[in-house]
Amino acid sequence: MTSFQDRERAEEAKFVHDADTQFRIQARRNRLLGEWAAVRMDLSTAETEAYAKAVVQADFEEAGDEDVIRKLLGDLIAAGVNASEGEIRAALEAKQVEARRAFLGEA
Repeated sequence: MTSFQDRERAEEAKFVHDADTQFRIQARRNRLLGEWAAVRMDLSTAETEAYAKAVVQADFEEAGDEDVIRKLLGDLIAAGVNASEGEIRAALEAKQVEARRAFLGEA
């Protein structure tokens, strides 16, 4: 019976670790995405830092990426930048890869 309980605890620990890793990668991705959008909006260094944090916070509004995409699209358009949802989704995918590589390179 102990062997089964040990295995169950190991699976639970792995699940927690995997969820934490995914959360960190997504937060890094959102930060990179915010920095990407800030460059497009020609923000200052301080504004870029604040904006990147705001994009990370925007991801907590609802499950999935739609809240982040909506924020970026609205902010880019409001800043007079010609942007499309497809372009933002492509940047999101590229930043996801970049964030995963950076995170796993640190681990």
